Parts: sequence; C-alpha cells; structure tokens
Amino acid sequence: MKTQKPKYKQIIDAAVVTFAENGYHQSQVSKIAKNAKVADGTIYLYFKNKEDILISVFQEKMGQFVEKLEEVIQGENSASEKLRLLIENHFRILSEDSNLAIVTQLELRQTNKELRAQINEILKGYLQLVDQILIQGIETGEFSKELDTRLARQMVFGTIDETVTTWVMNEQKYDLVRLAPKVKDMLIHGCGSHH
Repeated sequence: MKTQKPKYKQIIDAAVVTFAENGYHQSQVSKIAKNAKVADGTIYLYFKNKEDILISVFQEKMGQFVEKLEEVIQGENSASEKLRLLIENHFRILSEDSNLAIVTQLELRQTNKELRAQINEILKGYLQLVDQILIQGIETGEFSKELDTRLARQMVFGTIDETVTTWVMNEQKYDLVRLAPKVKDMLIHGCGSHH
C-alpha cells in the first residue's frame, strides 16, 4: 500500500499547503514537489496526477478524521452528547489546521463529476458515524421516532459543513469551536421555542 512509503505523508502535507495557498487549479505538481522537498518524478511514484493527489489528501485526512471522531464519541452514552462531540471535534480539527480547512471547504468543491463521485465515496465513513448517532438517539427515545435519518444526516453534515465554510470565508476570524454547542442545540431543537 502506498501509504507505507516514507515520502507519501510528506507529499500529502505539502499538497494541503500548496492547494490552500494557490488553489487547486493553480497548483502544479512541480509546486507540490518543491514544497515537499522531493523531485517532481518522485510524486509520480505515488500518484497518477494532480487529481489523484487531491483525492488522496482527502482520503488520508478523512480517514484520520473519522478515526479520531470514533475515539472521541466511544465513551459517551447519550446520542445528543455524541453529536455535540462530533461537531466540536470536527470544528476543532479544522480550526487547528487552517490550510486543511481551506482545502476541504473550498478546493474540494470541484465541478468535475468524477472527482465529486470519489469525494462522496470517501465521505461515506463520516456519514455512517452520523447515522449511528441518529439511530442510537431514535432507539433511546432522545430523538423522535419519526426522524427521517437520511434527511437528518444531510442536515447534520450540511449544517456543520456550511458553518465551517462561513468561518473560512470570514478568514477564520472567530472561534469556531465555541459554536459547537449552539449548532448542536439548533440541530436537535430546530428553531422552536422551549418553555
């Protein structure tokens, strides 16, 4: 597997920085090689092309992301607490790596259909985690029995994603992690008033 090769991580990390600084379309493979301090040819030992690098970046980072989230929510009992932790850690991971946040929120929004399909495939692990939380909440009565999990999953992911995108567009000027409880409350209670 290519992940075991020593320069793989070096290239992935350099690609994140290169894509964030120059944008995906302006990032030549030679720029990525230069940032990774490897010869241009070395990149092709690991990746087919620039598209493959972008997909691999996402795959690699998303894999780490899901692992970390699984770890964090494992010890928690309530579904709503798990949801809060998922949101909070999603926000924390991206707020600690501003280049990665730019890449996930802006550069991964590619119009190329094939690329989008691959990105959606990689997202499945994350969405399954959201599903587990929703299903648990329905089973324990924390969430409504009428909850449409497919729609709820889209709402959860869409809300988290949009919140991060807005923060990136605002040049990451405010504390993203502090928004997690508010986002969780809104997702669970909607816009209704609670007396």
